Amino acid sequence: MDIFYIGEQQVTLNQIGATASVFRWLDATHDEVAADPEAWRDAVEKITGVRLYDLHLRDAVNLTHPSYFDSTQEYEMVVFRKLALHADASTATDGIKRKVPAVLNKLLTLPVSFFLIDKALVTVRSSKSQSIEQARARLLSYKYKPEGNTHAARLPTSPEDLMLRLLNSMVDQYLDLRQPLTQQLDRWQHALLDPRKPFKNWLALLDSRIELRKLDHLCEEQHDALQELRDYIVDTHDGTVNGNGRSKDLLLVRTNDVIEHIGRVLNHARRLEASLESAVQIHFAAMAHRTSEIMRTLTVITALFMPLTLITGIFGMNFVKMPMLDMASGFWIIMGTMLGLVVLLLGYFRSKSYFEERAMQQSSRPHDTRE
Repeated sequence: MDIFYIGEQQVTLNQIGATASVFRWLDATHDEVAADPEAWRDAVEKITGVRLYDLHLRDAVNLTHPSYFDSTQEYEMVVFRKLALHADASTATDGIKRKVPAVLNKLLTLPVSFFLIDKALVTVRSSKSQSIEQARARLLSYKYKPEGNTHAARLPTSPEDLMLRLLNSMVDQYLDLRQPLTQQLDRWQHALLDPRKPFKNWLALLDSRIELRKLDHLCEEQHDALQELRDYIVDTHDGTVNGNGRSKDLLLVRTNDVIEHIGRVLNHARRLEASLESAVQIHFAAMAHRTSEIMRTLTVITALFMPLTLITGIFGMNFVKMPMLDMASGFWIIMGTMLGLVVLLLGYFRSKSYFEERAMQQSSRPHDTRE
């Protein structure tokens, strides 16, 4: 477990003698906590003076725990599921192998647990958490700049501020997936509506819808957890940290910003899911339309041959005496009659606009302009 001592102008790592810190950040991994939970809890209690409850300790090492918020008289706990960018993408979090596009494999998630204690933030996360590793690197590379520099980055002023910054970077990872998800959806739509190649990859499409539904539920859980955190800040925060009366408003601004980002991801996931369902419905509607066109063609062919079949059937009967059997021009008279019937039926079908829709479709197709 690493301990960051975050002051007003500098950040130190694992320096016990750093007494000028504003608050401390205790960062541990799931493997470290799971190896000896009691020893880790004793270490946290020794540093912060607060002992974590057994249920919360088990929640911190539960890799399937959903996003949620809980509070006690001594600390608050936030569990937030983030993208597992370095996880094995071949198996989903439920242990079921799915045949999905590469971009949807990136929706695998792992929980990050935050414990907000007076003057301390405790995090339990995966060993390859990109957002937290980047935050650690930024803190350690921080260099103080004069107050007059408006472009200078500020250090977190409280455990809540640091947690909200980490949450914001985790949510931004979901926002980065919007474009590739949209592109994948466009490819699905083109494949579904391509008349030249029948769509056969229905299993992958079903698994993709399942992953999008999981993203929808995930965002709802994240939104509810952050909303409860916001309500807790409104109800209990006194608005004074180091004499700064604006701290409560700043925390609410950051919390609202994270909630708004989660809402954007949630709305995008729902739009993708609705668009995918619409593409499937359009696919079946197009298939039904093509089937209707085929049946129309077969109906016309059948209608054309029915009278011809009747005539050939009559003259195929085994009677000794029949009209025109002894006539030299009888064959040509019958053939002319059959041809005339075909012309009359074609004229009738054209008058009923049976062929107009097909002609319009053929004329609307783009012509090949290559020489």
